[in-house]
Amino acid sequence: MAKAKDKDNKGSGTIALNKRARFEYHIDQRFEAGLALQGWELKALRAGRINFGDSYAVVLKNEIFLVGASIPPLISASTHVVAEDRRTRKLLLHRKEIDQLIGAVERKGYTLVPTAMYWKGNKVKLEIGLARGKQEHDKRDTEKQRDWQIEKQRTMRSHNRAA
Repeated sequence: MAKAKDKDNKGSGTIALNKRARFEYHIDQRFEAGLALQGWELKALRAGRINFGDSYAVVLKNEIFLVGASIPPLISASTHVVAEDRRTRKLLLHRKEIDQLIGAVERKGYTLVPTAMYWKGNKVKLEIGLARGKQEHDKRDTEKQRDWQIEKQRTMRSHNRAA
C-alpha cells in the first residue's frame, strides 16, 4: 500500500512577490484570483520561472486579464507547442468581484496590479491589488519608514545582546 503524501507540504508556498508594486502604489484592497494557464506554464512556475514586475491587469469585454507577465518556458516541457512567454492570461474571479473591480477602475481611476503569486493546494493563485499611484514624496516617505524600521531592529538586537 502506498504511503499518504503530506498534504500541507505539497504545493504550498509563494511563487513570486511583486515588491515594486508596494513601493509604487497605495494598495487599498486585495483580491485572490485564479489564473488560466497552460501545462508548460505550470511546469515553469514549479521551477520558479516568472517575472511579473512590469505586469498589470486590464479589463477587456467585462473580463479581467493579466498583461505583461513573463513565464519563460522550460526547454524540456514545451517541445510540442510554440510557447509565448508574454501572452495575455485570463484571471478567474467571481462576477461580483469582477463588477466591483471594473467599477473601481473605470469610475474611480484605480489600477489593478499583481502583488503576489502563490500555490493554493495544487492551483496557482494571483493576488491583485486595487491600487492608486504614489507621488514622489510618498515614495520617499516609504523609503524613510523602511530604513527606520531596519535601524530600529539593529539597535534592539545590539541592546539585547549587551544585556
